[in-house]
Amino acid sequence: MSGFAEAPARAGGADPDAADPGGPALEIALALETDFDAIDALIDAAYAHDYGPSDEHEDPMHRARARAERFDVWVARDPSAGGVLLGSVTTRRAGGPSLHEDVRPAELDLRLLGGSLAARRRGVAAAIMRRVIAAAGDSGFDAVVLKTAPNMTGAHRLYEALGFVRAPERDGLWIDGVRVLDLFTYVYPLRPSP
Repeated sequence: MSGFAEAPARAGGADPDAADPGGPALEIALALETDFDAIDALIDAAYAHDYGPSDEHEDPMHRARARAERFDVWVARDPSAGGVLLGSVTTRRAGGPSLHEDVRPAELDLRLLGGSLAARRRGVAAAIMRRVIAAAGDSGFDAVVLKTAPNMTGAHRLYEALGFVRAPERDGLWIDGVRVLDLFTYVYPLRPSP
């Protein structure tokens, strides 16, 4: 169970890429099983747009249904447009496993933050990230940790504007103790380090 509330969140605000600082009112909540196909399509389109088409083998973690078995899959909806799906993110559950091998027990990590291409620059990702930060604090985590590709400079600007700091000593994607991918690590400290 996560600390996310299902109350509306305001988009815009600290997002430097938000075209409309007032932004739409969003509902950010746990995904329903009926959302999984739409989440997969949204994430696939967002990542193909940003990274190019993927020719790698199918990673089960790229499917919302598989992620939801062990992690929290969240969606942002626009209630003024019939609840259309605008974004999604997957987070660690309090007391659950981390999404990344090198994440500490008191850190909430996330993966697969993505926004609808039609909703970009409207503050959706910033609203989702602010909700993640608030929920992590409410759930007793000490920090929020994420990994991002070095070429995702727009995402870097968003994370930095929200108060995340680079942690280059933690860079890379690690699987079974082996660094398999070059990724930047960002950390949002919620409590002072011991």
